Amino acid sequence: MNQYPSVTKFMATKLITFTPDTDINVAIDTILKKKISGAPVLNEKKELVGMLSEVDCLRILLEGPYNKEPEKMTTVADYMSASVKTISSDKSILDAAYEFVHSGYKRLPVTENGELIGQISRVDILGAIQKMGPQIKHVPDSWKGRQPELPNHKKSRYSENA
Repeated sequence: MNQYPSVTKFMATKLITFTPDTDINVAIDTILKKKISGAPVLNEKKELVGMLSEVDCLRILLEGPYNKEPEKMTTVADYMSASVKTISSDKSILDAAYEFVHSGYKRLPVTENGELIGQISRVDILGAIQKMGPQIKHVPDSWKGRQPELPNHKKSRYSENA
């Protein structure tokens, strides 16, 4: 049995999404007003086709002056990341934490049978950690009866030998 809860327990389900043809300035306004760092991009069939992040939006400043043609790049499709890393709904928050630590992503769309059902972020995992609290105390067999004591500078109110 998996001791860690499913990502579905902590994921956001009321998502702000964009379509590929959403005006990029409207998307940026939404990101700023809703105080989000990015959002999934869905096509007309509600299929996940990309992600738009703050970093993607910053490309407007970098690519517009360089190309001297910013008016040609005006939609979310022009800036979104089309290659999207997702996490399955049957994965645990431990699996999600592993992905975040090793990928650098800030959010992962959660899919079930290929359909977008939510999104989990680093902040959601931190919230899960807070709710779970420490549950496992592992003491190697060789230490039984002679566990080392924590140095004073490492003791906390949660330390048994504090």
